Amino acid sequence: MEPLLQRLQSRTSYWTRPPGGGEYRDDKGTSVTKIDFKRELDSYKAKRGEFQVLRVPTLQYLMIDGHGDPNTDPSFAEAIGALYPVAYALKFASKVGLGRDYVVMPLEGLWWADDMTVFASGDRARWRWTLMIMQPEWTDPAMVDDALAKAATKDVPGLDGVRFESLEEGNCVQTLHFGSFADEAPVLRRLHDDFLPANGLGPAGRHHEIYLSDFRRTAPEYLRTILRQPVESRRA
Repeated sequence: MEPLLQRLQSRTSYWTRPPGGGEYRDDKGTSVTKIDFKRELDSYKAKRGEFQVLRVPTLQYLMIDGHGDPNTDPSFAEAIGALYPVAYALKFASKVGLGRDYVVMPLEGLWWADDMTVFASGDRARWRWTLMIMQPEWTDPAMVDDALAKAATKDVPGLDGVRFESLEEGNCVQTLHFGSFADEAPVLRRLHDDFLPANGLGPAGRHHEIYLSDFRRTAPEYLRTILRQPVESRRA
């Protein structure tokens, strides 16, 4: 059987595809298309109970790093609070200055530890994380600098940790988890212990989560989270 990674089909860049999303008219009567990249990008689509192999394009993000228990360490909430004002400032700058409107993307997180056994032991104080919000291709460093300056006028804490960076994950496996974060473990065990070895794959990057639900406002049992693992071939 042909290895899974060799069966991945090259796709046209999503930036060149007709934009999805609704169309409306701005205050001047100009027709504007509001793009929702969750509908455009295969990497933001996943099915519950199914592991999907895909190639994730290189994307750019607002990022901020931290460590500690996300449930108790105040730096986690501060990081979220620093990212969103910048993300919304960029959205409005794009809409007003470029005539290109879009839906602000969901929060995402990369998770790891210096000693990965702490994830099994539940020692969350030693977890490390990078929180992220994806940005359109036309966003550039100058726009980010302007957005940071606007956010700074509102005395937003944590802005000094926000950076603008690309992430290249390449080949990945992902699935949709429905429910609390505490219930992710069985899904991840099936991924790492069963699916990856059975398909000649191994992990090749940090665990990636995409929070399709706002976990600050959604009951745990209704959370929808894409679980992603970058992979590489382990076949001899």
